Amino acid sequence: MNKILIANRGEIAVRIIRACKEMNIKTVAVYSESDKEALHTKLADEAICIGPANSKQSYLNIKNIIEAANITKADSIHPGFGFLSENSQFAKICKESNIKFIGPKPEVIDLLGNKSHSKELMKKEGIPVIPGSDGSIKNLKAAILVCEKIGYPVLLKAAAGGGGKGIRIVNNFEELEKNYNIVKQEAKNSFNDDEIYIEKYIKEPRHIEIQILADEHGNIVHLGERDCTIQRNHQKLIEETPSTIIDEKLRNRMGNIAVKAAKIAGYTNCGTVEFLLDNDKNFYFMEMNTRIQVEHAITEMRTGIDLIKEQIRIAAGEKLKFKQKEIEFRGHSIECRINAENPNKNFMPSPGKINEINLPGGNGIRIDTAIYNGYTVPSNYDSMIAKIITYGSNRNEAISKMKRALEELVIDGIETNRDFLFDIIRNPNFIREKFDTSFIEKEMLKGDK
Repeated sequence: MNKILIANRGEIAVRIIRACKEMNIKTVAVYSESDKEALHTKLADEAICIGPANSKQSYLNIKNIIEAANITKADSIHPGFGFLSENSQFAKICKESNIKFIGPKPEVIDLLGNKSHSKELMKKEGIPVIPGSDGSIKNLKAAILVCEKIGYPVLLKAAAGGGGKGIRIVNNFEELEKNYNIVKQEAKNSFNDDEIYIEKYIKEPRHIEIQILADEHGNIVHLGERDCTIQRNHQKLIEETPSTIIDEKLRNRMGNIAVKAAKIAGYTNCGTVEFLLDNDKNFYFMEMNTRIQVEHAITEMRTGIDLIKEQIRIAAGEKLKFKQKEIEFRGHSIECRINAENPNKNFMPSPGKINEINLPGGNGIRIDTAIYNGYTVPSNYDSMIAKIITYGSNRNEAISKMKRALEELVIDGIETNRDFLFDIIRNPNFIREKFDTSFIEKEMLKGDK
């Protein structure tokens, strides 16, 4: 690969550019009109505008992105996460345009993109899945029958879902009647697909995901788990690795199942298999994300493996240079997502100009961001503006470093969720690992109800 176009923005675009520089690969940044002064445009070898601020006209505009690749003679495209990263049509058009898409094949993205269909596939191959509907639900009558069979509470979920959208908990028949059409409409609005499915609601679960790498020669490895349980409205806030509730035997089982899932799907490149873990340590396949994850940095910190570089090497046709038994897991890593939002105003986005910034540093602290002093955070995109990643020899050390890092962080001019994250990190139940996916609602927002 000689030149990679990054079809993204923000910190992930900066992260990819930095990896490319270290590999002596030229880069092309694309940007919307509101991102003209964004950091990724300054760091790339070339930058080209692809449209107005509205993401549909820029970062989701396949035609303009392909045209930008052709103009700049980029031979590859890295989609990052979000935007077009899991769009099979985009991957297909890249292939048809003789541009290497750094990710899995279009048909694999298609296969795994529909959560209902992918779960059915995994179920047939003996991978544990949460009890639920056999594929998508066609009408309310069918939904009622499924709920009566598996019992309430249940989750109504968009089949093409992601990012926590198109999900409702239903506790009884009345709530099912009320929410069925609402979820279908949410699915249509968010994903242009109103298919929904039903699964049993697992009470007080942990959200565990397994990172995998798969080359184009049939070699697949897993890089351990990430605990992504701390989330709000199904959006992750804090992630860590390892999960101390998982012992070595369970870790190996989940890792082997994740590798098996990747093989079943014919997966290549970097991917993540997501599971729910119940109180009895039973785990269930939820979905497989066909892209790099926001939280990939904590896996890098613990394994020493650069996932972006591995993505590029795999896409270039190289074999993995390590086998499963050669992967070393060391220490503990935690990530906090810094969002431009006001927790005191129902997490309202807080775009605007940054007047002063101080980013933490020191041993065991990594900052992934694209903000700088004087930068104006636009209102058009996701509110995440930075990630703080800490590494320690154990969990307590990683937490201590995170406390210090959050204390050092200064972002003046806009509101952020820094203080809210600090409250989580020092919460006794977080420290004792007494939490599940409802932790934020039960512990941090209980006074708001």
